[in-house]
Amino acid sequence: MSAIRSFIRREPVLMIAALAALVSCFFVPPDRLYLSYIDFRTLALLYCLMTVVAGLRGAGLFSHLAHTLCEKAANVRLIGLILVLLSFFSAMLITNDVALLTFVPFAVVVLGLADRRGDLIRIVVLQTVAANLGSMLTPVGNPQNLYLYSFYDLAFADFIRTTLPFWALSLVLLAAGCLTLSAAPLTLFLGEEPGLDRRALALYLALFAVCLLVVLRVIVWPVMLLAVLVVLLIFDRKILLKADFLLLLTFVAFFIFSGNLARVGAVDRLLRSLLAGREYLVSLLASQVISNVPAALLLSGFTGTARELLLGVNIGGLGTPIASLASLISMKLYAHSEHAHTGRFLLEFTAVNVLFLLLLSAVHLFLL
Repeated sequence: MSAIRSFIRREPVLMIAALAALVSCFFVPPDRLYLSYIDFRTLALLYCLMTVVAGLRGAGLFSHLAHTLCEKAANVRLIGLILVLLSFFSAMLITNDVALLTFVPFAVVVLGLADRRGDLIRIVVLQTVAANLGSMLTPVGNPQNLYLYSFYDLAFADFIRTTLPFWALSLVLLAAGCLTLSAAPLTLFLGEEPGLDRRALALYLALFAVCLLVVLRVIVWPVMLLAVLVVLLIFDRKILLKADFLLLLTFVAFFIFSGNLARVGAVDRLLRSLLAGREYLVSLLASQVISNVPAALLLSGFTGTARELLLGVNIGGLGTPIASLASLISMKLYAHSEHAHTGRFLLEFTAVNVLFLLLLSAVHLFLL
């Protein structure tokens, strides 16, 4: 029982999704239409990207990049800017959660070595905002983008046109945020440069390119899935188990739940009327309570306004700590660092997130 309770505490979103899917089955008994709920293209892409990014990380690409850049930093403000920009730009391609899993621990180590732990909270908070907002630019930046890009069959150029203005503004705001960091000089020696497995790097970059070809709709997803599985079974079969299978199960549960809701006439009409003309606001508010990935999965079936929903769930990743599951990752990583002040972290996290959310939402309102 203790193991079950521990699992529920670790995976609350999965548990809620599974319970919601189960309850919905009583209203719409399982039938052949259930298979049509599942977006297999999104699941295959998500699995392959998680596996390939895990391989790139194992090859030492991200630690090598961070080490090389940070060793040249002359003061706290510059090292903070480097760490924030690494999170921002890398999230476009390796997803916001992987960016934080990679660069937040690096920030903890670097600032610990420099004896600047007092600056750690602001830098980690800015890294978190950077990863959540940097990831909005591309379809592969986060799970909700990948899903909405596939669900609405969006053109790549249209997707970028929608997110680019807010992505660019976010970059300016983050750079301004880094100016609040101390300009105190520091001398930093990070030790021997991490090794880079060039053979593995070449392999995983090639597989990443295959995934991008599916995103661009040059090849179909079964070809990608087969290629990734065959190549990794030959060269690195252990990496096939590095994907977040619980996230994939969460997607499946929400697919079932939202698919069943759409077949209940009264619920379908209610949600459509609620969203009509308010897609941005509803998705932003829903993200604060259930996080932005479930909000995208749940609401997409009840509106055809892809642009507003896309912006709502991405900017809605700001705000509360649960608005983006990636934010919980950085909070946990900081909480486990030496001399952590979790209460102060939560206060600064909330203040910075709400400020960014209000500024971006004001721009969205102006551009309407």
